[in-house]
Amino acid sequence: MSDSNPQVVDWRSQTFRILDDGFVRVVDVMGDDASVVQAARISYGSGTKKLHEDRGLIRYLMRHRHSTPFEMCEIKLHVRVPMDCWRQWIRHRTANVNEYSTRYSEAIDAIQTTGPTEWRTQSISNRQGSDVNLALELGERLSDRESQLHQLSRDIYRERLDAGVAREQARKDLPLATYTEAYWKIDLHNLLHFLLLRMDAHAQHEIRSYADVIGRQIVSSWVPLTWEAFEDYRLNAVTFSRCELRLLTFLNQNALSQAIAEAIEMGWLDESGKTLRVNRERVEFESKLERIGVKVPWIQYKDS
Repeated sequence: MSDSNPQVVDWRSQTFRILDDGFVRVVDVMGDDASVVQAARISYGSGTKKLHEDRGLIRYLMRHRHSTPFEMCEIKLHVRVPMDCWRQWIRHRTANVNEYSTRYSEAIDAIQTTGPTEWRTQSISNRQGSDVNLALELGERLSDRESQLHQLSRDIYRERLDAGVAREQARKDLPLATYTEAYWKIDLHNLLHFLLLRMDAHAQHEIRSYADVIGRQIVSSWVPLTWEAFEDYRLNAVTFSRCELRLLTFLNQNALSQAIAEAIEMGWLDESGKTLRVNRERVEFESKLERIGVKVPWIQYKDS
């Protein structure tokens, strides 16, 4: 790695602490915003330097989803993360990974704990998500039981190792809250896709904590022009489907009845147009309308 970027050199000595015992460290990087621009101009041919400034070109690439130039940059991270969180992380199969082996070495003696105020209820609208926090009294009891379970599992693990049981077998009852470590190397294009999914408000809190640090504290300083474009065109942007655009057209024309009829045809409302069905696509569209300051049409219709 070149030492021409002093910010990157500083990263090599930093440990970004996450959760109770997790962390992210930058091991190495290759390339920066200039590498993205250079790769794009090779593709575009000579003379484009006069037509585009670096920022404008990067924003054009991001806006039109030209991904190849962003693949010219790579970053290698050393992460410590709970195993249940790592299961989500490793689903992103566009990285090179080398994980700590509990067949070769003893499991890391660290387990992610949950504070009494951190227990969350199951979301009603999202089968794979959580919702509000549980009451403190119940949370205290759950945290106490968690502590007992963690201690018991660790004692049993140590008992097996002391008895001569193979590490690959002794580990089988360790909880998913046990921390693992890995080197994770990924190009910038695929890293941004990872961050788009894992920084989303609907992502699990634990992995979102890692994604926020990687994105807002590391990537934003490593490639600031790319990060700015990513925030503008991907992370904080709103996209609309063909059907949603049709509805927006009706709303822009103040054709409320046609918008209602379109929603009924799409199965978002019942035939009366007044009783709302449980429909996630409709709920997501309502959220988009709220973001751009547009009133939900069937709510207006219902109240009229």
